[in-house]
Amino acid sequence: MNKPLRRIAIFCGLLVLALLIRDNWLQYVKADSLREDPDNRRVLIARYATPRGDIIVDGKSITGHAETTSGDFKYKRTYKDGAMWAPVTGFVSQSYGATQLESIEDGILTGNDDRLFFRNTLDMLTGKPKEGGNVVTTLNAAAQKAAYNGLKKQGGKGAVAAIEPSTGKILALASYPSYDPSTIAGGSDSDAEAWKKLDKKNNPDDPSLNRALREVYPPGSTFKVVTAAAALENGLYTSADEKTKSPLPWTMPGTTTQLKNEGNIPCENATLRTALQYSCNTVFGKVGSDLGNEKMLDEAKKFGFTEEQFTPVRSSAPIFSDDMAPSEVALSSIGQFNTAATPLQMAMVASAVANNGTLMKPYMVDSLQAPNLDTLEKTEPEKMSEPLSAENAQILQSMMETVVQKGTGTTAQIQGVTVGGKTGTAQHGENNSKNPYAWFISYAKVGDSAPVAVAVVVQDDKAVRENISGSGLAAPIAKSVMEAVIDSKK
Repeated sequence: MNKPLRRIAIFCGLLVLALLIRDNWLQYVKADSLREDPDNRRVLIARYATPRGDIIVDGKSITGHAETTSGDFKYKRTYKDGAMWAPVTGFVSQSYGATQLESIEDGILTGNDDRLFFRNTLDMLTGKPKEGGNVVTTLNAAAQKAAYNGLKKQGGKGAVAAIEPSTGKILALASYPSYDPSTIAGGSDSDAEAWKKLDKKNNPDDPSLNRALREVYPPGSTFKVVTAAAALENGLYTSADEKTKSPLPWTMPGTTTQLKNEGNIPCENATLRTALQYSCNTVFGKVGSDLGNEKMLDEAKKFGFTEEQFTPVRSSAPIFSDDMAPSEVALSSIGQFNTAATPLQMAMVASAVANNGTLMKPYMVDSLQAPNLDTLEKTEPEKMSEPLSAENAQILQSMMETVVQKGTGTTAQIQGVTVGGKTGTAQHGENNSKNPYAWFISYAKVGDSAPVAVAVVVQDDKAVRENISGSGLAAPIAKSVMEAVIDSKK
């Protein structure tokens, strides 16, 4: 072979080698990123070519599908009572992607999960269309309806989270105002208009915000349950009925500012039981200050503060600060200053107390199912921490039950059921200039078991300020959720 031909042959060989390297690079290295590229329309067409699996509550689907009349996509997602379930399902949209369970469990719902590979291969050989699997939730339909309708009746903004204390199963997760995911599931002009209305710039009510998981609020006096737990766990006080060293008035250390109580209530040297019953700021502020930042932070962390939760939908991390001055610790210990929590976090607080001091990891997916309903994965309850000893939890239970029996939480009483709770009215806005948040956390006991713990927060900007209270706005919603869970178990 002459020299020019040899050069051409070598050059052509290099071109073939480069082509082979490029082909293997695309097939094996870049395959996943290309498949998941949002601009890859073939993937999207395939995704909506078959019906999506369902999200299940109490054995019934809360999702569905419908055939489209135009465009490349054959099916789109539909939702039953979409606004009520949006904080659980999230959405899946031909135009705007997916969120929450629809996104996290997309592989199961589309049928693309690796655990369905054998079934998909068999279906391909037999000519059977690919099917999506199901996501079975822990939610209780009656509790969710009570939560959502209660918030809707109030007409402001707010959220509810309810947990089964013994397992950590999430029973209700409601947010208001909400939106119907069906309105943005397709790719039409009407979907685009509905999407614009969800933008906070166009709608200050921000209906797409999952307030139960993603919004953190000052918890106000509901945080006094954590402070009481810290007092008992650190031996500052050993019983509910031991008098505290709480003068009245009480000036916060390092300041000339007196911490005020709401109204003329018996807080001077009050017992922990009386202080929780009447919600004494001076008692719990001084408890927090006496314990110090480190011990208060340690107890708050045991309840879940400072960490995100994955249910599997992510919940924002609650806040309890470190490196605070003693006066700041005092304010934080009554749920003000920097302290902030999601409704889920405060439901976890009530849940741990109700479960004799053991906090279970919260979760909302009970199992994942193949299209033939075989179980692919089952969630097992998991212990998260022990914020209190069983003995101290029972002391705190007796205190919270006093709150409902004859304290600030009497509107949560349920005939024949033992209810423990704590109200809260949390300051909002600079110098408390805006209407406060109304809180209530609680649990219900039937015999020796506690089937449900609840947290409710309500923000009503239009209400008369003097009429805003945890007892008046939030406790009735918590009561209806607890009743719904109890009735569903009969």
